[in-house]
Parts: sequence; C-alpha cells; structure tokens
Amino acid sequence: MTFVPMMGGKLAGAGLIMTIVCPLASAIPMSALHYWNNARLRLARAEATDARDKLAFAYEQLRMSSRLDALTGILNRATFMDELDKASLENQSGGLVFFDLDHFKTLNDTYGHATGDAALRRVGQLISRITRDGDIAGRIGGEEFAIFLPSATRQDLAEGAEKIRLAISDLTVTTTDGDKVGLSASLGVAYCDTGFDPSHMLQIADGNMYSAKRQGRNLAVI
Repeated sequence: MTFVPMMGGKLAGAGLIMTIVCPLASAIPMSALHYWNNARLRLARAEATDARDKLAFAYEQLRMSSRLDALTGILNRATFMDELDKASLENQSGGLVFFDLDHFKTLNDTYGHATGDAALRRVGQLISRITRDGDIAGRIGGEEFAIFLPSATRQDLAEGAEKIRLAISDLTVTTTDGDKVGLSASLGVAYCDTGFDPSHMLQIADGNMYSAKRQGRNLAVI
C-alpha cells in the first residue's frame, strides 16, 4: 500500500490485488520455510540433548566400572587404597577389617572356578548389604577383602567384626553339581587413630588375620 502509489499506481483494480496477493504469495512459503527450519532446529536440539545425556551416562558408567571390582561389585584394590588414603588425610579414625575366605583354594580345586567365583560374588553382595554409607569396602585381591569403618570405636570394631564373621558363615554357595557348600572367613582387625598410615594398618590387620588362621580359622582377631 506504500509502494504502489509511490510507483504511480492506484490502490484499485490490479494495484489493490497486488497489495493483497504479493504479501500472501511471499509470506506463505517463507512461513513454511521458517516453520520447517524451526522444526529441524528443535529436532537437532533434542538429539543433541539426548546425545549429551547418553554421553554423560556412559562416562559415569565408565567411571564407576573403573572403580569397582567386576566380579564382586565392590571397590577394586586401587580405589580402596585411594579412599583409605583420603580417610587418613581427612584425619578420620576408625577400624580396619581385613579378611579372606577359609580354604578357598580347596573350594576352587574341588568344585571348580565357577563355584569359587560364585562364592566371591556372594561375599561381595553381602558386604554391599551390611556396610553403611561412609564405610569403605573393597576386594584387595583373590579371596581377600577389606572394610574400613570410619569413627568406629574399639568396642564397635569387636562387634562389627563378629557380625561380619557370622554373616559370612551363614552363606552357602551352590556348586555346578547342585551341592551346597558353606563358607567361612578369618578376620584380622586393627584400630586406626587419626592420621594413620594406610599401608602399615593393612599390614597389622593382615597379621591379625593370619593369627586367626593359625588359631583355627572362622575367627576374628583384634
């Protein structure tokens, strides 16, 4: 309506039709193109968000898998030692329980490694179930496990170690032949003052564990 009079035309007849038809003729395809581009942009944003979420989930899964022992589902040795070092640097005190399964080599040799793996899985599941938030539990190697109980007193340690020992002695594992085999463990326990040396305390707990084995196994020595 502005340009037709400027070009010498009149807003009547063909001029009036031009002022109506031309905007419609250009607006409809431009609007459709704009809508299509917006739809593509929304789809691209949704796909990018989905990809980002999947990547974050995959990263978290990878981070967790690098921290956990694949067989037992608890911390692997390296991560357990890192967490124990961190507890020491944070001036935490508590108790260290170190144990391994009794006669595990005989179990493997007699019933096969599948039964031995099943026993380790059962122990890992048990530890995950009975430990509290803040406890540090890991598989140190083979059939050896360790649990750090922050802020535990000496009396707490005695009770906690006995609780773990009894819980393990209640476990059974089914062999490939369908037989039920009972489990037990020998436990060594050490009290850790603030600023403790993780490696040294593990050696003490390990020594106590072997003392439990010499005294007949299925026993906790503090």
